[in-house]
Amino acid sequence: MPPEIHGTLNADGVRFAIVVARFNSFITDRLLAGALDALRRHGAADEGVTIVRVPGSFEIPPVARRLAQSGKFDAVLCLGCVIRGQTPHFEHVAGEAARGVGRVALETGVPTAFGILTCDTLEQAIERAGSKAGNKGADAAMTAIEMVNVYRKIDAM
Repeated sequence: MPPEIHGTLNADGVRFAIVVARFNSFITDRLLAGALDALRRHGAADEGVTIVRVPGSFEIPPVARRLAQSGKFDAVLCLGCVIRGQTPHFEHVAGEAARGVGRVALETGVPTAFGILTCDTLEQAIERAGSKAGNKGADAAMTAIEMVNVYRKIDAM
């Protein structure tokens, strides 16, 4: 059987940056709370976490890139919420945020977790920020923890 690499959910000693959009803060604050809870539950220390607030989801990728390039963080979590309205604005913001976060991960080699909700309705956002559909901030934190450990195992080969 060929060897397999699996990430673990151990955040002990891992340094995280969390970029959080202020726009739709009634949702993003819940995402942040979920992310912080998940990080703590898996061994992250508060002093190993830096939170950066930005105006909206469109501003997340450039700040995430700067944080990833700084060499001060093992992973970057990106938390935001874009809710569809009656104009094409949603498509532009959601698309650029998704593309931008993906580019940060590829260009920097730093695990970058996508926790930006792109919902059709406020109800969908609420469901994904801690009610019926769980908390996507917590999911992003778990992804970041696992990816840091996957990268470390690959680097140790």
